[in-house]
Amino acid sequence: MTRGSAEQASPVTHPASPAGRWLDETPDLPAITPLGWLLVATRGLGILSVLGFGVLLILPLRAAEHLFCGPRRPLTGLWVQGVCRLCLWILGLNWHREGALMTGPGAVVANHSSWLDILVLNAAMPVFFVAKSEVAGWPGINILTRVTNTHFVTRDPKLAVAQAREFSERTAAGHRLLFFPEGTSTDGRRVLPFKPTLFQGFLAPELPKDLAVQPMTAIYKAPPGRDPRFYGWFADMGLGPHLLAILAQPRQGRVTVRLHAPIPVAGETRKTLAAKAEAAVRSGFVAG
Repeated sequence: MTRGSAEQASPVTHPASPAGRWLDETPDLPAITPLGWLLVATRGLGILSVLGFGVLLILPLRAAEHLFCGPRRPLTGLWVQGVCRLCLWILGLNWHREGALMTGPGAVVANHSSWLDILVLNAAMPVFFVAKSEVAGWPGINILTRVTNTHFVTRDPKLAVAQAREFSERTAAGHRLLFFPEGTSTDGRRVLPFKPTLFQGFLAPELPKDLAVQPMTAIYKAPPGRDPRFYGWFADMGLGPHLLAILAQPRQGRVTVRLHAPIPVAGETRKTLAAKAEAAVRSGFVAG
């Protein structure tokens, strides 16, 4: 997951704030009640236990995959998906998926609203996230990213060739890499313009000829009475307070994940591919 500087936002289904102002209008987090602190403790302990068990078991599974399947991940991808689904159940966040999973070789692109995307999008389909290299150093998060085979990228032209080669190798091995082309997280109420440069890796000649990109839209619905941006984690919002507020929420909202038709890469440029993927992700909000 990534966060960045202010960019001009493009509203989807809601009235627009003046360009850039939405980043300064972060919602006030609700005060945590005694019941909320109890939920923080019970849900937090449950989720940490599931994640800890998941990390311990994924190591022997990964060893078995390496022995019998080489670079492919037929077991651990499904295992991470199950762990994420269980964490969402403990949290009480209702979710459902619409649309069909792509079957051929390819990658996935999605809008980015929150740290919750890690659980939600993995629950919807087995994917391997693409994140900026700085995330590899975040305490706690770095352990999860390592064991789940997160694909790290560095914004350095000198490393572009090597990173493109690694992307090609992972795609050829059947890994579903998931990109956030907006380049940062939003308040969950809009989609920012997609960065065409992030689509350059899909055009490498060594990739499969039938490669496709599947757009995915995650639409968060806040709990009754809460700010519509309740689940969005953006601008200068602290991770700790936002995480505690969500754990403490007695009645959670819901999230819908919409999978769109895969876009064949053949014949596209990075700009046309970015435009088509962005339009598909935006259409997921319009669908309601």
